[in-house]
Amino acid sequence: MRRKLLLLCLLFAVIAGRSNAQGPYVPTADNLAARQKFQDMKFGLFIHWGIYSILGDGEWVMHNKKIPYDSYKRLAGFFNPQEFNAKEWVAFAKKAGMKYITITSRHHDGFSMFGTKMSPYNIVDATPYHKDPLMELAQECEKEGIELHFYYSLLDWGRPDYAFGSDIVDGKPVKGDWDSYIKFMKDQLTELITKYPGVKGIWFDGDWERTKVNWHYDEIYGLIHKLNPAILVGNNHHVAPKDGEDFQMFEKDLPGANTTGFAPDQTIGKLPLETCETINNSWGFNINDRSFKSSKQIIHYLVNDAGRNANFLLNIGPMPNGKIQSEFTDTLAIVGAWVQKNGESIYGTRGSYVPPQPWGVITTKEKTMYVHITTPQGEGYIFIPKVKEKVSKAVLLSNGNIVKFKQQQEGVFIYTYGLTLDPVDTIVKLSVN
Repeated sequence: MRRKLLLLCLLFAVIAGRSNAQGPYVPTADNLAARQKFQDMKFGLFIHWGIYSILGDGEWVMHNKKIPYDSYKRLAGFFNPQEFNAKEWVAFAKKAGMKYITITSRHHDGFSMFGTKMSPYNIVDATPYHKDPLMELAQECEKEGIELHFYYSLLDWGRPDYAFGSDIVDGKPVKGDWDSYIKFMKDQLTELITKYPGVKGIWFDGDWERTKVNWHYDEIYGLIHKLNPAILVGNNHHVAPKDGEDFQMFEKDLPGANTTGFAPDQTIGKLPLETCETINNSWGFNINDRSFKSSKQIIHYLVNDAGRNANFLLNIGPMPNGKIQSEFTDTLAIVGAWVQKNGESIYGTRGSYVPPQPWGVITTKEKTMYVHITTPQGEGYIFIPKVKEKVSKAVLLSNGNIVKFKQQQEGVFIYTYGLTLDPVDTIVKLSVN
């Protein structure tokens, strides 16, 4: 009898433990709607800007040049971006055809580009500028209908409680105060979400620096979704999505590729996807980096992402005075003109079940397939394999002219001979039933 009672007590304890445990993340209806809108937007502006911009050698300059933290911190004393204009930045993004902005609120150097109360090491208190550019940007984005996401670094090269370089034992840095650092991050994230209007996403980075530490994502992600369930959480950790995340990102690679070597085991999940890439070879302002991508390269990146069901987040590094250099504005004006003309084949579309082909990709929307011929093969036709629907009509998106096609059991032939192919992207619009 006693044994039976003991077993019953153990069973009830297990059941009670399961009922008290936190279950897997279940996104709210508002969050699911935000994910769909995120996928519809397709094109975003990434901005890396901080006191590192003064040195003109990228955002990793402190680490790469081995600048002591106490010396590096002096940069804040003469960071005074008097030319910053939130209205100009948002107008620049809109002209380029971008629908959202992701900006660094705090990078690996630990400097906060917003008016935080959690540390004096921020742009309002530590610089002669004494203003909060992220508040101005948030207000302007809300006014102009541009969504705002905040990049937030998990990694910190300077804070003693993070203890950069420390060994990790039992999920914590030996030399730091991990509980203190986690609380600091949670407090800052609370500020960003509750003080700044219209924030739609948090973009984490730096997880890869400590793969054996306990990042307390259940607490951090849970806090974010408690403060605003619709906010989208993403993490640039280069592995499969973790519980509590709302979109999956790929750094400098199209989904499924690993040309960088960052993500050998990163499989494509079921969440909305996003690729981030630089307009030259640098994230932060680099005065010597003139490896500027052409408008054609940028358009092809956008199209190839859309064809893989992903967004394209293109990065610029503004100058330390707050201006965006002319090489960026000139190129993205050309991109914007293309997007304005061809946007129906990008915005609101999804990737096709037809995989990328040697000639290009396909985007889809309702009963339309947009065939993007970015790399003509010189054969007078392209072949689309295994098309499930019946194609009733094919026209050029640019002018509505009829395009000849033939549908067979194995797929659809689109005949390109006689067509004037666009040097950037010839888009054939297929109506399907």
